[in-house]
Amino acid sequence: MDMYFVYVLENRDDGSFYVGYTTSIDRRLNEHVTGKGGQTTRRTPNWQLIYYEAYLNKHDALGRERFLKGGSGRKYLHRQLKNYLGGDNGSFKSPS
Repeated sequence: MDMYFVYVLENRDDGSFYVGYTTSIDRRLNEHVTGKGGQTTRRTPNWQLIYYEAYLNKHDALGRERFLKGGSGRKYLHRQLKNYLGGDNGSFKSPS
């Protein structure tokens, strides 16, 4: 059975975030870290996986990715990761 993942990466150098979709978390994270990650190659490849969700349906995962990239999705992630982000100290810079 195929699994589909929506994930959030944090750049440990500049604090930026990236929201993406994949069928393989390990492969995709490796691509981001080695500079083969598309949008993330423009920034230092010091990415860390901080959050992911798994889906059985591709369209559900893609819809969730779109949501998390928007304003309401950023608010959701901020609430979901409030302990990781340090309460009000952390905030999401525009995810890609």
